[in-house]
Amino acid sequence: MFEQLKEVKGRLEEIVRMLSDPECAKDPSRLQDLMKEQANLTPVAQAYDSYLETRSTISDCEEMLSSEKDEEMRALLKEELSGARKRFEELENNLRIMLLPKDPNDEKNVVVEIRAGVGGDEAALFAAQVYRMYLRYAEAKGWKVELTSVSESGIGGFKECVFLVNGEGAYSRLKYESGVHRVQRVPETESGGRIHTSACTVAIMPQAEEIDFQLDLSECHFDVFRASGNGGQCVNTTDSAVRLVHEPTGIVVSCQDEKSQLKNKDKAIKILRSILYQKELMERHDAEAQERRSQIGSGDRSEKIRTYNFPQGRVTDHRIKLTLYRIDQIMNGDLDELIDPLIAAEQARKLAAANEN
Repeated sequence: MFEQLKEVKGRLEEIVRMLSDPECAKDPSRLQDLMKEQANLTPVAQAYDSYLETRSTISDCEEMLSSEKDEEMRALLKEELSGARKRFEELENNLRIMLLPKDPNDEKNVVVEIRAGVGGDEAALFAAQVYRMYLRYAEAKGWKVELTSVSESGIGGFKECVFLVNGEGAYSRLKYESGVHRVQRVPETESGGRIHTSACTVAIMPQAEEIDFQLDLSECHFDVFRASGNGGQCVNTTDSAVRLVHEPTGIVVSCQDEKSQLKNKDKAIKILRSILYQKELMERHDAEAQERRSQIGSGDRSEKIRTYNFPQGRVTDHRIKLTLYRIDQIMNGDLDELIDPLIAAEQARKLAAANEN
């Protein structure tokens, strides 16, 4: 760990020297990369400085205690020593977490796909509610959401929808949402008051750039059609919607939220590239079976990850066996109390694996 920390400090000093070089400002792309790396390394370096300072404080207190005779002063030194040891332990644990390998996709934007599962109209209503839950969560985080396609049911639900989430750290938090979301409640159409169970599936995919996945457009077939649904001027009167078919896999992507056919085509390509990139990642995970089994959820949308029980007002995450009785707040986008424990559990697993090695 200490060798890694010394390397971090050395690299940070090197970056500072490069940023002070006038030649660096002439290359905006390199300048941006260096500033981003500096922003990532600075918290680690600062935590390491605090760690060394706290270790020095412990050493000083122990040395003074060994020779101090005054009982009142000894009591003060013991109190300071106890606090420093506690801080030292916390700082060491935080440093180990900071040095864990980062998911290279964590800083990417996100493609989200929600599909109604078993449960008919009730499942579609729940899918629409889950979309609104993520929309409000994104708003609270300052992320931008773009709805690219939606297939509505007759009573205000979503059979399926696809949307983009753009913002710092979006994938690092939303990636834990992939899987089956199950709901238990009494539908409005249920005259007997019986609780029904239905579900929707959520797929979270990092938005892939060309450098991540090379998409061969010669393998793609484009169709244009007239957009449907509520739209502004021109949306329902011109062939602006785009349907993109990836012939090798049969994957179909539709985009109709923009008035411009060119913009819809560009978004469709982005979504298809992200789907294929996620498919490649999952195949890679399959090949690394042992690693995948140890993850908090495989990210497979066939895996039941969470249950929303409205009569009891509770939400249960099955991966970490966490139950919260705050269903109204959660459905309004207050997801941090669910996501933070998932991140902590993932970090604990990685720390345990690192210690074994």
